[in-house]
Amino acid sequence: MIIEEKIAINAPLPLVWQVFSSLEGWRDWNSVCRNCCLVEGEKMGQGACFTFTLRPYRLPIKITPKIIRWEPNQEVIWAGKRLGIYAEHSFLFREQGKGVVLTSLEKFSGPLFWLCRIGFVPSRLHRLTRQLLQEIKHQAESRCTSGGAD
Repeated sequence: MIIEEKIAINAPLPLVWQVFSSLEGWRDWNSVCRNCCLVEGEKMGQGACFTFTLRPYRLPIKITPKIIRWEPNQEVIWAGKRLGIYAEHSFLFREQGKGVVLTSLEKFSGPLFWLCRIGFVPSRLHRLTRQLLQEIKHQAESRCTSGGAD
């Protein structure tokens, strides 16, 4: 299964990248990925491993992905496995005019993935993806109009 979502952000690429790549700031604006922290590595980057909690339902799900691709201002891919499901999440940053188009692409596979479909997990994950992109947009645009980074 693939979940793809795009959003146009009216802020310069370096600012959008800063919002996304500063894990320590996520707690201030990110309501989708809660309790974020690094598990391996000194900062977000190639090979770093971090953890966060998602709530597609009432019960939280702890996710611990590893960053397998890190191209500043261009692309981030993290991947992980949980409960028999392999997931790979890509974020693509593309300048468009004076702003950025941010694309989120999630790929899921595994022998237990069919159970997720029964519980409508794909639609809930798609909603969380949209929410995350909206929050990145809001944070970047508000920083841009307030005169810079926090």
